[in-house]
Amino acid sequence: MLQWRKQTGENNRAVLVSVAEFDRGVNLGRRTGAERDAKRLHRTLSKLGFKVDVHSDLSSEEIYDVFQKESRRPVKDCFLAVLSSHGEEGCVFGADGKPVYLSHIFRYFDNEYMDTKAKLFLVQACRGDSLDDGVEVDSAGDTAECSFSQHLSVPVDAAVMYATAPGYAAFMHPLGSVFLQTFCTLLEEEENRNLELTRLLTRVSHSVAYTFQAKGRVLAGKKEMPCLVTRLTREVFPFAVPGKDGGATGLSATALLRPENIRSRTPSIS
Repeated sequence: MLQWRKQTGENNRAVLVSVAEFDRGVNLGRRTGAERDAKRLHRTLSKLGFKVDVHSDLSSEEIYDVFQKESRRPVKDCFLAVLSSHGEEGCVFGADGKPVYLSHIFRYFDNEYMDTKAKLFLVQACRGDSLDDGVEVDSAGDTAECSFSQHLSVPVDAAVMYATAPGYAAFMHPLGSVFLQTFCTLLEEEENRNLELTRLLTRVSHSVAYTFQAKGRVLAGKKEMPCLVTRLTREVFPFAVPGKDGGATGLSATALLRPENIRSRTPSIS
């Protein structure tokens, strides 16, 4: 059972940007289920001590503005961002239908305020071509950005997890997205939230890849495979109970190189 964690002083922070309803005249369908994702993420992360802010149906410029400001606000150990919208490779779309380039968002966090903090970005959006109009997925038109350039923009000590691999669609259901709902389900289990971050995200990938299968005449049997990009230089435990497994920040890359910190470890598979 997930227990409430008391929030005192400076907290870890999470910002959820979710676009479910698009402006009149924008040729992008309503994303039924996005609100369920936002509510569950807010509840789950709040219970883990995060200060959570939710922003719904913002325009592209408003989304840029939110993250530019957030990148300069104080945070204890970890900043978590969730971007949920229709999308294509390299971008998600604001409620006005204009692209929000992920590389721009990532670069905001390459600054003196965030350089010692762990940063995690979760992106619930398609990264490929649209499917049939009658199928509800997070996909839209043909706006693309070089994937290589996008990854180079990820700041040090940050990880980005996409709901799907480049070129593929990310599924959305009225009960919520399989990616974000799975993330919350695993966090609600103590053995998972005490894991080092990359091990936790590997379990998210495994669960989505092996337990999800789309239904319906058009998509029956289709799968989804999350994709993780990391530039972490240390082990981080952003969801762990304080004092377990090295705490929230773990050891820095330079600290790990010092002789006194060299230790043997038994290989394991999550």
